[in-house]
Amino acid sequence: MTNPNDLLKTGSANSSGRGAAILEARGIVKELGQGAGKVIAVKGADIALYPGELTLLMGPSGSGKTTLISILGCILSATHGQVTVAGVETAGLSPDALAELRRRNIGYIFQSYNLFPTLTALENVRIALDVAGIRGSAAIEKARSALEGVGLGHRLNSYPGNMSGGEKQRVAVARAIASEPSIVLADEPTAALDSENGHGVMRLLADIAHVQNRSILVVTHDPRTLGYADRVIHIEDGVIVREERRDRMAGVLAAASEANSGAATGGPRQNGVVKPGVAGDDGDAPALPGRARRSGSRRHRAGR
Repeated sequence: MTNPNDLLKTGSANSSGRGAAILEARGIVKELGQGAGKVIAVKGADIALYPGELTLLMGPSGSGKTTLISILGCILSATHGQVTVAGVETAGLSPDALAELRRRNIGYIFQSYNLFPTLTALENVRIALDVAGIRGSAAIEKARSALEGVGLGHRLNSYPGNMSGGEKQRVAVARAIASEPSIVLADEPTAALDSENGHGVMRLLADIAHVQNRSILVVTHDPRTLGYADRVIHIEDGVIVREERRDRMAGVLAAASEANSGAATGGPRQNGVVKPGVAGDDGDAPALPGRARRSGSRRHRAGR
């Protein structure tokens, strides 16, 4: 069962004062199509992402969420506006330079997992490291560490076809963080998951943001994700209509209550899926890469 106190002990320096943005977008406009069929998918959006924060980009279907996250991730180019990633302006960069900027700074998590069915969990993560230029024994160690960090140390050699939806999404999370990017963009990561596994993935993403001081942006219309957010940005018809900061203390208590309620009615799973906040066999949260595994209650990091 999720312990609300464990959730509350995850913190970030940005809770009281944010440092410099790791990604900034100003005046983003994206036009799709031409002539009478032209659609303006994003209309003058401004957004900034900060280390140590989990930010939600929320809106209904067709609101421009996925188009905007694709622009922020340097997959699509904006028709107008400016994107700066880790201090580098993307306008005018060659395709090769843009790809290199992505590889160094951005990890992606997709709704549909996008795992290679003929590769094991370890091999799926290693492929992403190979793209990032990390190979050999270093890639194996990083891939193993990332999978252990999301609670899948016992599934290194398992194939996607033999995994649950929750496990496949956690392989996707491990793949996104293995090369230690400063920014992780997640497109509807809970949409295909039930309540229990949805909470598990969001708890994991919140830990990655707060413990590893990364910037996480989750595109979603799933209200279950609200309790894990530091900020929520609302988009409608391609326009960012408002931004709000969340009281994470109240949010995580509500998320823990919902997760515990679901566990009480549904009972424990037997398929190896990590439960929200109890992702290890010993009842502890998984030890994220770069974070010592705890024995007992979570230790406060220095300065937190």
